[in-house]
Amino acid sequence: MLIIHIKNTNPYFCLAAEEYLLKNFREDIFLLWQSNNTIVVGKHQNALGEINFPFVNENNITVARRISGGGTVFHDMGNVNFSFIKNVKSPAEVNFKVFTQPIVEALAKLGVKATSSGRNDLLVEERKVSGNAEHVFKNRVLHHGTLLFNSDLKNLGQAIKVVPGKYTGKAIQSNRSEVCNISPFLKMPMEIEGFLKFLLDTQLQKGGNTSYALTKNDEAQINTLVKEKFATWDWNFGYSPKYTYQNKVNIDGKTLEIELKVKKGVIESCRIAGDYFEDYTLIQLNKTLQGLKHTYDDIKEVFLRPNWISSEKIICIFF
Repeated sequence: MLIIHIKNTNPYFCLAAEEYLLKNFREDIFLLWQSNNTIVVGKHQNALGEINFPFVNENNITVARRISGGGTVFHDMGNVNFSFIKNVKSPAEVNFKVFTQPIVEALAKLGVKATSSGRNDLLVEERKVSGNAEHVFKNRVLHHGTLLFNSDLKNLGQAIKVVPGKYTGKAIQSNRSEVCNISPFLKMPMEIEGFLKFLLDTQLQKGGNTSYALTKNDEAQINTLVKEKFATWDWNFGYSPKYTYQNKVNIDGKTLEIELKVKKGVIESCRIAGDYFEDYTLIQLNKTLQGLKHTYDDIKEVFLRPNWISSEKIICIFF
């Protein structure tokens, strides 16, 4: 097994590296990486429906999509992401326990008792410390997960705090769970750098495993994947399943109602109503928004027009 530590903290690069290693290598692989202030949604999720958009926008939090299913997770530099890529001979080998057990055993060496939730999570004292997902490509499986070591849990909670019912559709929705960090359960204090080294050393000590550093050719091909897929709006937002967005707010005693029908990230139809805007403005809004991408920049551009009331509060109501 090849043991790889990616020190590049760009989430798009790391997610692209997983796909590249899955599809272009034949060896089994164990991979560790980190990224800062990033929400990663599952392949079949509605990205906007999984995030607290005003908070994410204000705090410049990256939103990325991975190639596996499952729910949304949050990364910061207090979190470690691990990936196993393994050749399999039968579907029976595509088993979450096969890949989470080495992590459970490693944590046990540190005096931390982790257990499976029965879904895709690892728990410590009934609280989630690791979310996991898988993707199969031909005879290879990618299993990856998070390990909350000393993450900012308040930031995490705010970033993925959503209002139920605003987004409806067939997208897979996350099951929110109570989370905690691993570090408070350690018998001896440890910094995250030490935790990373421990995980790498634990794998390297196993027979037949060897470290591997990405070559310049590897990085070039990964960066091509980043440019063409992982960093694109089409993948991160446009790939979201068809959805309807609805919101009704009261601003300064006046109402504003919004209904957007969105397909591949583009507003197919819209209904803006209420008494916050003049009738003429409502007519223009309904006409102008149709055909635009459901993005902050596109909505903001509409409200920057002369004589239209524009504010951050109004723009964020559309998300």
